[in-house]
Amino acid sequence: MSNYKTVFFTLGVLQIILGLSMIVPILIQLIFDQIDAGFIGSMIVTIVFGFLFFISNYDHDKKISLPQAFLLTALSWLSIAIFGSLPLIFSSTDLSFTDAFFESMSGITTTGSTIITNLNETSKAILLWRGMLQWFGGIGIIVMAITLMPLMNIGGMQLFNISSNDTSEKIFPKTKEVSLRLLSIYSLLTLTCAFFYFIFGMNFFDSIVHAMTTIATGGFANYNESIGYFNSSLIEINAIIFIILGSIPFISYIKYLAGDKKIFFKDTQIKTFIILVIISILLMFFYLSVINKSLTEISFLSVSFNIISILTGTGYATENFSNWGQFPLVYFIILMFIGGCAGSTTCGIKIFRVQILYQFISNQLKKIIYPRGIFKIKYQNNNVDEKFMDSIISFIFLYILIFFVVTALLSLDGLNFITAISAAATSISNVGPGLGDIIGPNGSFSSLSDFSKWVLSAAMILGRLELFAILVLFIPSFWRKY
Repeated sequence: MSNYKTVFFTLGVLQIILGLSMIVPILIQLIFDQIDAGFIGSMIVTIVFGFLFFISNYDHDKKISLPQAFLLTALSWLSIAIFGSLPLIFSSTDLSFTDAFFESMSGITTTGSTIITNLNETSKAILLWRGMLQWFGGIGIIVMAITLMPLMNIGGMQLFNISSNDTSEKIFPKTKEVSLRLLSIYSLLTLTCAFFYFIFGMNFFDSIVHAMTTIATGGFANYNESIGYFNSSLIEINAIIFIILGSIPFISYIKYLAGDKKIFFKDTQIKTFIILVIISILLMFFYLSVINKSLTEISFLSVSFNIISILTGTGYATENFSNWGQFPLVYFIILMFIGGCAGSTTCGIKIFRVQILYQFISNQLKKIIYPRGIFKIKYQNNNVDEKFMDSIISFIFLYILIFFVVTALLSLDGLNFITAISAAATSISNVGPGLGDIIGPNGSFSSLSDFSKWVLSAAMILGRLELFAILVLFIPSFWRKY
């Protein structure tokens, strides 16, 4: 067990940070005179457990192997979801452990699916805590996507390794250096977003909470009507801008600050992402205004906002798009699968995998026409070898397979087709609201059974951590090899 002291030491540090962060909701309770002992008790329990992990593993060797990196990745998200659920259990919301864990997991994975049916009457402290969980989840996945996941060789993420000379023993020093830069950029974007929300009409509290969930592309809102509650074009435009800023690779910001001023224009992922956004908006607007003429009252801004929100996995809503017709429902599920860019706060299969898969299929077709031809796959001047291609294809196959398994499990639990299929898509892609009357933009996940909530919670963490980071832990040969 001594080999895993670094893992548990790090978990202890994370728990202490999580516990200390509960001071902020406690201060909000004092400001708004909504005193609730739930946060105080949760803070004490979280810090005590964190301190026990910290002190009992203090003599760790500050190195981490590959299996330990996988274990740390899984346990970090799981432990934060568990301890993050404590305020929801002990506060005035009085949620069951299943509901509280679902809400907490939805927060830390930046999914945005909610159990709470009346957000308008929910305490400010709980609303802030939900936003904080998503904010933590956003910066957490950025750091892991840029520092840990490339070394784990998960689904092609090795393409985004910062340095080809990195080894597992160098993870921690590299993480500390890069994490500080990422946190600074992430915090600056959050504060800027909050400033403009405030300027455009939100009160101070709403602007802070919505800024955290916007940059994290999480989508937790303070009102039942989501961000549509404000009925403000300026607020929606501000949300669009900062959702997009949260959806592009954060390593691009570091490269830009390091002197590469053209990075946002030459990055293949960013260009494809923007093109997909534009095409999707124009296609949906054409459908709603020309083909489905009964919905001509829906504005271009509304179409743009909801398309971007779904594609990036943010989950904000200004319209009940479940009523837009059959084609939008199918198209939205496709967008849920695609997601945003690797190294951002977004989820889904990711743009770069879709790009590489497109090249692979194109080359297969060319080989039929030219059997003796040699066609190489390149991505941003990097050769994509067979091993790398195998990891991409296996990831996409597994992603779709898990989607169907989750859909089948939800159907067995009695959910109708549209609810089951959209719940599976929204959980594994970490989007937030599903489709239909039950879990659509105007609904919630509260009416689902405990079984369905646990299935969806499992899908959330699988999707957030790129599938293999969780599944590989259950393979005995993986542990024997290392």
